[in-house]
Amino acid sequence: MRLVVADCSALYTGRLTAMLPPATRLLVVKADGSVLIHSDGGSYKPLNWMSPPCTLTVREPSEEAAERGVTEVWTVQHAKSDDRLEVELFTVHHDSAHDLGIDPGLVKDGVEAHLQELLAEQIVLLGDGHTLVRREYPTAIGPVDILARDGSGSTVAVEIKRRGDIDGVEQLTRYLDLLNRDPLLAPVRGVYAAQEIKPQARVLAKDRGIATLLLDYDAMRGADDPTSRLF
Repeated sequence: MRLVVADCSALYTGRLTAMLPPATRLLVVKADGSVLIHSDGGSYKPLNWMSPPCTLTVREPSEEAAERGVTEVWTVQHAKSDDRLEVELFTVHHDSAHDLGIDPGLVKDGVEAHLQELLAEQIVLLGDGHTLVRREYPTAIGPVDILARDGSGSTVAVEIKRRGDIDGVEQLTRYLDLLNRDPLLAPVRGVYAAQEIKPQARVLAKDRGIATLLLDYDAMRGADDPTSRLF
């Protein structure tokens, strides 16, 4: 992982156009190819980013850019779309690289782990005809919670959360990018399953072609008694 703290500006073009004016920011270049731009605020979410597969190229600035104080230009181009992120660096305050090794992946809390176990046992909740391939299907960036096949034999990747937010959709998107490179699995569609899914996550999932599924934990573990309900 490369960490660069620099005075920079950025221009994103693709499905929309967004610009970051010059300011001091943290640039993160990960081993999986993703590039993220962070400010010292806004919690964990980057101001802009590019998910893999993408390529990063570095070039000298043009004469006009050099006159404005630009010392280096990064161009991050997505491999499967016209999405592009162009970053102009002015002053670099810090530049370091660190080998983090292989990450074992997120250790889920008891409820998420149990939801995964229950959904694997009740795989028909994904739809009639679905069959389980395996839980914790390994990828280069971590295990997919559940890999299944639908009634037509197509591959389905499922990411499970207690509370589904945008980060989970991004995580599943990265898994799908990798899985769809495997000709034995492709095409792979995604399902984002959670006890609660935030509206923003639903919108992003729909935009990415990812289905959403609400999980009733009590019903799945047999703790929900329908006879005790008023409605």
